[in-house]
Amino acid sequence: MADINLADLERRMGAAHENYSKELGSLRTGRASANLLDSVQVEVYGAKMPLNQVASVSVGEARLLNVQVWDANNTKAVEKAIASAGLGLNPQPSGSLIRVPLPGLTEERRAELAKVAAKYAEAARVAVRNIRREGMDTAKKMKTEGKLSEDALKTNEEKIQKMTDTWIKKIDESLAHKETEIKQV
Repeated sequence: MADINLADLERRMGAAHENYSKELGSLRTGRASANLLDSVQVEVYGAKMPLNQVASVSVGEARLLNVQVWDANNTKAVEKAIASAGLGLNPQPSGSLIRVPLPGLTEERRAELAKVAAKYAEAARVAVRNIRREGMDTAKKMKTEGKLSEDALKTNEEKIQKMTDTWIKKIDESLAHKETEIKQV
């Protein structure tokens, strides 16, 4: 009798959570985080490139990011990309170093960030549930083909559901943590 690949399902659910964590890291909460600029694309050398391929980002203070551009000729392009990224940031160039102060958050912006975080969480939950559905479908197909017994099917379904519940709980915990962080700033 064959068995379904539970380790692969676990890995894929973990990847969905990891992707969600990266999305949360890019949400600006008023506290500086180098991840904040991960989504910025810079137009250099005739192509769009991620910011981290043309500069290094470090946290200067609690509300300040420092972007060290590796090629001084790209400073203007990096400054423009940060300003137009839709993050509400106002970069201040100083040679090949660009300082990016983070303004305080208004109540309206906090509510907006909480909604975005919730949207990201729901997308991650959907991804985990889709992986669960695929696993359940595979198990049922294997049962139909005679590769799994009825008991093995039930056991695998229970394991898949338990795995799903664990990852959904982790997503919910990450969301609660991020919402608390947004309110405290």
